[in-house]
Amino acid sequence: MSRSILIADDHPLFRQALALAVGQVAPDATIVEAGTLVAASTAVATTTDLCLILLDLKMPGAVGFSGIALLHAERPEVPILVVSSAEGDNAADEARIFGARGFLRKDADLSVIENAIAKALDGTSSMPRSSAQVQSDLDPIRESVAGLTPMQLKVLLAVLDGQLNKQIAHSLGVSEATVKAHMTAVMRKLDVTNRTQAALVARSLGLHLRH
Repeated sequence: MSRSILIADDHPLFRQALALAVGQVAPDATIVEAGTLVAASTAVATTTDLCLILLDLKMPGAVGFSGIALLHAERPEVPILVVSSAEGDNAADEARIFGARGFLRKDADLSVIENAIAKALDGTSSMPRSSAQVQSDLDPIRESVAGLTPMQLKVLLAVLDGQLNKQIAHSLGVSEATVKAHMTAVMRKLDVTNRTQAALVARSLGLHLRH
């Protein structure tokens, strides 16, 4: 039975290093690479036998944890293992909220990364919940963002990038009316009244991250 693993990172050398780790754990797997969030989203949508996503948070097109949210919304059944240099007080816990199965730093030993890949493929989380996790006022908002559909997330990310409805419609291949409908749904889910407020709320979810 065929299976594919997506490596999404904008650094070719680190993609190569992750490919070597995957080769040790799953030599039978086909490796798919992506250097941007758009390319990763396309790969997730078109790779039918995808069994694992290795994801860097800081990629072109991503803001905060938006990469996890978008790819998880596209394929919720496929585990996501974050391998990133991002730092934050509760980065791993927050990554879990958006759909990650595991969270590793890029400077982790190769054996640690290989072990995490093996656990993710087996369906085991390599990211035990922190006993010090404290309920945050932002948690309901994070859960709302995590509940957006793939298209709603793409529209929201385009708004964060400063694009107008016409530009968003062109890049996504839909009508402006469709973009407006998705943005209305986004604003309703985030409990805001305009796109500026929606952008501010969404951007606040990743401001604490340091790369």
